[in-house]
Amino acid sequence: MGSDTARAEGRPPDVPDSPTALAEELLLACKRDDPTQRYRRALAEATDDDLAVLRTERRAALAFWLNCYNAGTQLLLAERPGLYESPLRFVRFFTAPAITVGGASLPLDRIENGLLRGGRSKYGLGYVPKLYVTGFERRYRLAECDPRIHFALNCGAESCPAIRAYEPARIDEQLDAATRSYLDSTVVYDPESAVVRVPRVFLWFRGDFGGGSGIRSFLRRHDALPESASPSVRHRSWDWSRAAGTFAE
Repeated sequence: MGSDTARAEGRPPDVPDSPTALAEELLLACKRDDPTQRYRRALAEATDDDLAVLRTERRAALAFWLNCYNAGTQLLLAERPGLYESPLRFVRFFTAPAITVGGASLPLDRIENGLLRGGRSKYGLGYVPKLYVTGFERRYRLAECDPRIHFALNCGAESCPAIRAYEPARIDEQLDAATRSYLDSTVVYDPESAVVRVPRVFLWFRGDFGGGSGIRSFLRRHDALPESASPSVRHRSWDWSRAAGTFAE
């Protein structure tokens, strides 16, 4: 949508036309505790043409959906905190509408698994495709799952990585930095016992990393293991305590 058309339809002059800029501004508004409705409305009303870049440019799609997920988490925690505190969190919180894009109401589960992970189930340790895939997911999902997303997505838990505003032009650099930062603070390697203790996302999404050997290669690539090390992998517990507003400095 061109700027003249957007303005004609009543979009405020300080609301970006670009979907990636919109998602980034929404997330930054959450960080500042500013009003978010104008950005949410613009994303909800975006047309298929507005969102075309998400279908053709991997970096734009990665930045967009990461920012949408993290903004959606903050909005749910602020507006419907009881969903997270519920004993049925994994049903109520992750499947509740978090953000609307192009007329599609999207829960966190759909953004993560249907779009960012390319249509993989959250069950089956990352090896199983989603059984139910919407038309919106087929149209906008990424072709491949980039495992670094697991160190960029924040679902509101104490153990989650810090939130950053991702930019298409810098997405790979930013994802590398986020991954290394999180691994530095969570991975413990003991060369004497030949054991490395890693965050639980490596278990939940084992297939995204390519299994045990893929996990070790990933850790070496991001400087969490020495090049010559091939230890056994153990998974740390996850702290589900609610922690809203965990933004990187």
